[in-house]
Amino acid sequence: LPPRRGIRLSAPAAIQVTVRDALNQALDEELERDERVFLLGEEVAQYDGAYKISRGLWKKYGDKRVIDTPISEMGFTGIAVGAAMAGLRPVCEFMTFNFSMQAIDQVINSAAKTCYMSSGSIAVPIVFRGPNGASAGVAAQHSQCFAAWYGHCPGLKVVSPWSSEDAKGLLKASIRDDNPVVMLENELLYGVPFEMSEQAQSKDFVVPIGKAKIEKEGTHVTLVAHSRPVGHCLEAAAVLSKEGVECEVINLRTIRPMDIETVEASVVKTNHLVTVEGGWPQFGVGAEICARIMEGSAFNYLDAPAVRVTGADVPMPYAKILEDNCIPQVKDIIFAVKKTLNI
Repeated sequence: LPPRRGIRLSAPAAIQVTVRDALNQALDEELERDERVFLLGEEVAQYDGAYKISRGLWKKYGDKRVIDTPISEMGFTGIAVGAAMAGLRPVCEFMTFNFSMQAIDQVINSAAKTCYMSSGSIAVPIVFRGPNGASAGVAAQHSQCFAAWYGHCPGLKVVSPWSSEDAKGLLKASIRDDNPVVMLENELLYGVPFEMSEQAQSKDFVVPIGKAKIEKEGTHVTLVAHSRPVGHCLEAAAVLSKEGVECEVINLRTIRPMDIETVEASVVKTNHLVTVEGGWPQFGVGAEICARIMEGSAFNYLDAPAVRVTGADVPMPYAKILEDNCIPQVKDIIFAVKKTLNI
């Protein structure tokens, strides 16, 4: 029946959802939607996941859909890649992407290259996901950012979410994609709540792979980041706004394929570029963005050299004060913006 005159039916409002719960929703919805989807990794089933991303899924879907594996990345990644080649759609969780180095032959030589080497006759629809980059107090062997590593390799798609909507939409899009996708999450974001729109609450919601998002409009300088540094850029932009500097903040979302068109359009508008990332400087994501801008038409609009803000070029120290000095902070972004604007 139509609503009675004078009564307004309101649409469901946006809600606060943590990145952890957004990822859990995405996995739940895709396991339910497609029986070919399954999750495997260390502690993903009976323990509900090392970070509780897969909470409740083993009880709901059982041993064949949510599978605990031995501590053998090379082994269970090989099983997942073979399953993908055979027509299933595995989600392979690494407890941290640092452990993916144990399985990098499977990820690169088996998953990434097979579609090309088979002339397109063998698809490998698999998602490799887990926490990436520095956490807190986990030292050098657990703090690499793999965005540049995996972004370097043709045959892979690489996504790096920041918000809850990013996490849910990119994971669902990755599971549905027929190519191998590396999804680089951030452990420190898992418990952070973000606003999730009515649209993102839908089971049909996906974030297109390869499309960046402008998180804040601005006119003076373009800030480009992915994962946790997006939040740092927004904090820096809020501080700088009080000083009359309006930053445009771009959430890259996807590392490969990179949405350089959105960055170029922003640089044409602002005439200044600062890239921000948690990874090392040499051959990094920021270096690639700067090179693409220099090689394209947007270079003619730059009024100053592009500036990179990156992690320090050292293995990550354990001590907190040293760790803080190795990871880009809000003050570092503000300094870089003022440097490029010469103020």
